Amino acid sequence: MVSSNHENAAGSLAFPKRLWGKIVGFALRLKNLGKDDPRRMIHCFKVGLALTFVSLFYYFKPLYDGFGLDAMWAILTVVVVFEFSVGATLGKGLNRMLATLTAGALGIGAHRIATLSGETGEPILIALFVFIIAGIVTFLRFIPQIKARYDYGMMVFILTFCLISVSGYRDEEVIRMGFERLSTIVIGSCAAVFVCTFICPVWIGVDLHNHIATNIEKLGNFLEGFEDGYFKISEDGQPINKSSSLQGYKSVLTSSSKEEIMANLAKWEPCHGKFRFRHPWNEYLKVGSVTRQCAFKIESLNHYLTSEIQSPPEVRSIIQGECTVISSECGKALKELASEVRKMTKSSAAEPHITNSKAAAENLKAVIRSSLSKHCNFLEIIQAGAVASLLFEVVKCTEEIAGAVHKLASLAHFKNAKPRVTPETQELPSQGAVNPVSGIDGAHHVITIDPSQSLRESENSSPPILDPRMEV
Repeated sequence: MVSSNHENAAGSLAFPKRLWGKIVGFALRLKNLGKDDPRRMIHCFKVGLALTFVSLFYYFKPLYDGFGLDAMWAILTVVVVFEFSVGATLGKGLNRMLATLTAGALGIGAHRIATLSGETGEPILIALFVFIIAGIVTFLRFIPQIKARYDYGMMVFILTFCLISVSGYRDEEVIRMGFERLSTIVIGSCAAVFVCTFICPVWIGVDLHNHIATNIEKLGNFLEGFEDGYFKISEDGQPINKSSSLQGYKSVLTSSSKEEIMANLAKWEPCHGKFRFRHPWNEYLKVGSVTRQCAFKIESLNHYLTSEIQSPPEVRSIIQGECTVISSECGKALKELASEVRKMTKSSAAEPHITNSKAAAENLKAVIRSSLSKHCNFLEIIQAGAVASLLFEVVKCTEEIAGAVHKLASLAHFKNAKPRVTPETQELPSQGAVNPVSGIDGAHHVITIDPSQSLRESENSSPPILDPRMEV
């Protein structure tokens, strides 16, 4: 009896602890969610502000008298239309307003035609109109271009047309209802677009721009670390697998749908910052496509880092030098291209690295023909040959990425990058300047010598030998 009481007491104490642990865990997840992207907290504030603004329709008597219960459509519109980014909000708002206007006008016309046919023919015509319009619009939603940008508007069109055309009110009430509904929807959409655009805006075009640059950079990080992951051998003859820190490229493999959605939403956004009107967003999709092709090649390379079956160290050492150059140069080229996209500048900094990688690829082909082909055990060189073949493909993909980036830079009017000053291009200090003598024919020059510096160096230097053809 006593033991059962102890068990009940322990159980009653364990439940509050579990509940408190779940509450603390949920709070920590919310905290991390806000830390990952602080813009989410700002978005919550903006939605609350927009809803508070349109709620005034219920508390400001002149507005309530003008719209009545239809003022609720403004609140519903803000809830449905307000999205995280400006492009998504503007796209939904324009879709909803345009669909409501066209469907309302068409619904009023259909209702008017149906009422002229009398009480018997009215339901038949209304049903026929709803069947035809709903069927046509639903079929249009299957068109990829329309589905990508106007799918929400098509759905609102069907809903609004059915609500107005099927209503059994008189003509005057139908017109008034359509006008009030359109007005409140326009007000709600404009409120959502205004708050989203002018209060800490989130531009989906900027996110797409940075997303493409980051994806290219992830590929460059992997290629620069490929040498340590494949050619550094541990004591048991296996590669030192450091691929856990180079797995960022995997997100590139599944980024196609995300990029398409972002590009479609970015087309709704007005010009802002460096992004002009009619910015070539489709070119970002092309850059993303060739980047994914390169990521698939890298995925195959990564397989050889984690494979249990490895080529012998002596076989890998034959191709190590040229493979290292290829992976390193391609990685540097991709990072330069990523920087070019992120900074929106035109640059040729990646060209020397691509040239070096192509030259190393040709050298690697010669090494394979001269060394690996003479290896007696064919099974031992299969993996090394596969790695070399994939690196050839990576070089080709890197060149394609460079071409796509340069085309984007041209169409988007990227600015020319400032020339970099390297130690080789810096001017060396000199004691004097050599200037031609004006008015004298022949190779006559004037040498201007700094007296102070020549005196300091006179003890350690020999007298200068002057050319008889030169004048001091």
